[in-house]
Amino acid sequence: MRIEPLGEKVVVKRWEAEETTAGGIVLPDAVREVSQQGRVLSVGTGKLLADGSRQKPQVREGDRVVFSSYAGMEVKLNGEQLLIMSESEILAIME
Repeated sequence: MRIEPLGEKVVVKRWEAEETTAGGIVLPDAVREVSQQGRVLSVGTGKLLADGSRQKPQVREGDRVVFSSYAGMEVKLNGEQLLIMSESEILAIME
């Protein structure tokens, strides 16, 4: 199955949270922080403007992005947890 975002939406796969600390302590799931970084898997056609044209998306497939902890909606597809979010919820592109 494939997922294609509409309009200004993007699909992001969240990066896995660190399982160990810098000192080598293994963190249990209950205290592990949720990653606020991910990789863009697919991008919609862009935001629809008032004049009927579309604004070109600023992110591309493959970009590594940073977003807030409450951004997007989680969906499960083919056993993977993905986020569908508006492009405006993305805070930065990391290079």
